Amino acid sequence: MGNHLTYQHGTQLGEHLELSLVIPVFNEAATVDLFIARITDVFKAEALVSLEMVFVNDGSTDTTLELLLQRQSTDPRIRIVDLSRNFGKEAALTAGLEAVTGQVVVPIDVDLQDPPEVILEMIARWREGYEVVLGHRVSRRNDSWAKQTSANWFYRLHNKISDQPLPENVGDFRLMDRCVVEALQTLPESRRFMKGLFAWVGFRTTHVDYERPERVAGESKFNGWRLWNFALEGITSFSTDPLKVWTYLGVCVSLVSFSFAIFIVLRTLFTGVDVPGYASLMVAVTFLGGLQLIGIGVLGEYLGRTYIESKRRPVYLVRRVYDAKD
Repeated sequence: MGNHLTYQHGTQLGEHLELSLVIPVFNEAATVDLFIARITDVFKAEALVSLEMVFVNDGSTDTTLELLLQRQSTDPRIRIVDLSRNFGKEAALTAGLEAVTGQVVVPIDVDLQDPPEVILEMIARWREGYEVVLGHRVSRRNDSWAKQTSANWFYRLHNKISDQPLPENVGDFRLMDRCVVEALQTLPESRRFMKGLFAWVGFRTTHVDYERPERVAGESKFNGWRLWNFALEGITSFSTDPLKVWTYLGVCVSLVSFSFAIFIVLRTLFTGVDVPGYASLMVAVTFLGGLQLIGIGVLGEYLGRTYIESKRRPVYLVRRVYDAKD
């Protein structure tokens, strides 16, 4: 028998539910109070839901940690995982998923662009037997044209070349059964593209639709450069097609060059010796040189990932975990 892992739905689909929220925060002092108040309002009438809020402080340099500690002193539902520095959102999500204790887990951003009210719909679908309930954005009208366009092209390209497609217009906001979280914890890679890992583990999946509002406060930490690197991470994590394409591109260039060489030989035989132009020579040299450099760059992306994975460094380091009883 081959090696395999077996997972089952983490709980009986009864009435009482232990829910854990994973909330990565990085310099979000302006939004923490608004988020906690909204969560409290949404779940105050849900007597059958035991709530745990796991905030992962990803190296904030403002007063985010101090503010969370103040709120924890009056709200025992809050746990705080304080990372030793800023490791990035993917690492913060990983830390939160390893710290939660709930039967179902929902990663959610503190900026309230993922409405907490949707979680109640997710729970209803989970009670139907689904192990993953995705939050599907039916509209991105609050995103800029450039962000919408780049996101659409990323999903198209990724799903075209990857063995495991990503659901479009779905972020990290989703409900996962405990068995799904345990499956994610077995994945060993240190360079983590969480959207891809969420999709890779599979399990019975459905979705709920929602409109994505604007941020309630603060500013997004993702700029154009970070989004570009994030896209590269996603493509190189789940596909080797960028490596394969250079074989086919090399064959095509070689065929064109061979055809042109035959043309030059025949023209010289029939019309005499012709001296090639300097401009055309420089274009050919620079074009092929550019292709070679791009190919080396693609190889470097994969080699760099292999080098980093070979070190086996931890995904993150925890400075301290603050529980309400501390």
